[in-house]
Amino acid sequence: MAGQRNTLLLVDALNLIRRIHAAHPGEDGPDRVAGAQASSVQSLRRALRESAPTHAVCVFDGVDHGGGDGKSWRHELYPGYKAGRAAMPEALGSALEGFRLAFRDIGVASLSIPTFEADDVIATAAYKATSAGASAVILSTDKSFLQLLPAGVRVRDHFRRIDFDSDHVEKRFGVRPEQFADFLALAGDRGNGILGVPGIGEKTAAKLLDRFDTLDSILDSVAGRPTDPTPLPEPLEGRLGERLRDHADTARLCRKLVGLRTDLELGTNLSELRYRPPSTESGPLD
Repeated sequence: MAGQRNTLLLVDALNLIRRIHAAHPGEDGPDRVAGAQASSVQSLRRALRESAPTHAVCVFDGVDHGGGDGKSWRHELYPGYKAGRAAMPEALGSALEGFRLAFRDIGVASLSIPTFEADDVIATAAYKATSAGASAVILSTDKSFLQLLPAGVRVRDHFRRIDFDSDHVEKRFGVRPEQFADFLALAGDRGNGILGVPGIGEKTAAKLLDRFDTLDSILDSVAGRPTDPTPLPEPLEGRLGERLRDHADTARLCRKLVGLRTDLELGTNLSELRYRPPSTESGPLD
């Protein structure tokens, strides 16, 4: 459509596939995988109808699946990263190429970068798209993407058919989207094995960020060193202040781990991700 603003749909492929596979009954094996693949294709078709993108891509991990050795830069910083996460079922892991081909058959390309997780690839693609004036929609239930909302990215829970926005983040977590990575650094991201600062949960993390605004300001306060001429709030004292002083390095490490990379070389451009549905499908046209 002439004059239509480009919209890039970024599908967190394993988030979609693994949730659908888990919902399929039966033992791990070819029949269950085949059912999950068919359902994933149908689910992707629905996402394309609902988001009406001009461009679309399914992003896969390049760590365990796509040429990596099972380790990402986050594992190098913190060996316990994702240590408690359940392994992908063997039959499903060996069948991912079939999912890629099935997605391609309905007009959606796939992308992965060896040694990088899908999260960083998605964040980079979303950042590049919005910087170029396009819209970006991330299809995932992974809350780490909420930190991209200030960049104008839309995060959509495909299964519940809802979009997450600033109001959702503030009501659910008590912080603004631009504070969300600092919030995770303090409270932790248990699903990825990131524990945060010992003894600090979500409520305390939200209260600290309401008072100090950023993680850097919190740590500067307990260390007694303002980063700029603006006076800091009354410094933290007592056990909480002591805990933050003792675990300042942990908080900084967690902040790196929960942050998303937006500077990767993707090896592709927006024009190569144009969504071109088969002639029997309905969807955006050039």
